[in-house]
Amino acid sequence: MPEKTRTPIGKIVAASLIGTTIEWYDYFLYGSAAALVFPALFFPKSDPLTGTLLAFLTYAVGFVARPLGALVFGHYGDLLGRKKLLVISLLLMGAATFLIGCLPTYATVGAAAPLLLTALRLVQGFALGGEWGGAVLIVSEHGDPKRRGFWASWPQSGAPGGNLLATAVLALLAAFQSDEAFNSWGWRIPFLLSGVLVLIGLWIRLSISESPIFQQAVANAEHKPVKRTPMADVFRYHWRDVLIAIGARFAENVSYYVITAFVLVYATEAADLDKPTVLNAVLIGSAIHFFSIPMWGALSDRLGRRPVYLIGAAGVGVWAFAFFPLIDTKNFFAVTLAVTVGLILHGAMYGPQAAFFSELFATRMRYSGVSVGAQLASIVAGGIAPLIAVALLQQYGSAVPVMIYVLIAAVVTLITVFVARETKDRDLATVRAEGDAASAPTVR
Repeated sequence: MPEKTRTPIGKIVAASLIGTTIEWYDYFLYGSAAALVFPALFFPKSDPLTGTLLAFLTYAVGFVARPLGALVFGHYGDLLGRKKLLVISLLLMGAATFLIGCLPTYATVGAAAPLLLTALRLVQGFALGGEWGGAVLIVSEHGDPKRRGFWASWPQSGAPGGNLLATAVLALLAAFQSDEAFNSWGWRIPFLLSGVLVLIGLWIRLSISESPIFQQAVANAEHKPVKRTPMADVFRYHWRDVLIAIGARFAENVSYYVITAFVLVYATEAADLDKPTVLNAVLIGSAIHFFSIPMWGALSDRLGRRPVYLIGAAGVGVWAFAFFPLIDTKNFFAVTLAVTVGLILHGAMYGPQAAFFSELFATRMRYSGVSVGAQLASIVAGGIAPLIAVALLQQYGSAVPVMIYVLIAAVVTLITVFVARETKDRDLATVRAEGDAASAPTVR
């Protein structure tokens, strides 16, 4: 039966935002470490760029695990509720990140070190695959429909929030430690801090109520039982929407990981910039990105999800051709401008995305649909983006192929969103796919 009390939307947003910030902190911390320290610590037998490639390969492995997490968490999130699964995902992510900080390096245990690193990365990916869908849904299903884009965009700010936190900790350590101390033991500190952050996030998440729309769907099912196979139903009734989600995420994923992860490699290896300069640029860009995402989400409530999303996709495709020349100037302000504008344009896709994807799927399969659609894209887009970018740089010795790569990703998203239907006026309680008689009448 539905809970008698309903948590205020502000508290729901805070719980989702803090939780996603912690989980993205854990995830992005790995990406930063893969660019800065893991090549030497876990792959010391390779030349610098090859070592970085191998480190980013373990980074990509986490993305492979994300669809599996989406399948498991989505299935049980549609059966048991959003809140329970969000607590489990947070615990899994925090434990894996803490243990990475305890790992022995190649110098201590040899080949076992990168294997253990890869295993914990898989756990991180599995947890994050289930986190994202639940976090955006519990807000989308609580909030005012007329401001859904704005409210649902706040959990999205957890990504730059986590990146901001991870980069800030690394920047502080890089500023106050020698390279020798940082590479020896200092890199472990941010990973170990995850244990404290998880306790804070867990305390907040346990205090919120379940989604009222989900509770109502459960109550309705008690009077009119339906076959509960959420994942199978997603691919039966919503396969077009899954493809829309994959295509829409393509440019968003590729551009983000090029701007925030690959930039650390390009700036330090190709542009010969020092680590603190690049980290500080990403720090400033992430702070502005954090606040720009809700602004784009609010704009999507007025203009629609599609127009705002199209602005972002076109923007990152064009900006890629300014991004790398600005990095090549080796000027801190130019580097900061490159990262910041890139992230603001990325926010035009990321801001409306939570509401857009939530509005595609019926309640009884929404967690599954949102999670799988988003995380399948992470394999073909975000997970391999730094890997492809490093390989292109290594092969051609130039950033031009990377620029073209980002542009191609932008074109894929532009076409996908252009052919999609607008969703901003949909009622989440009644939306369904054609042919799904178990859901309420369609609003399409």
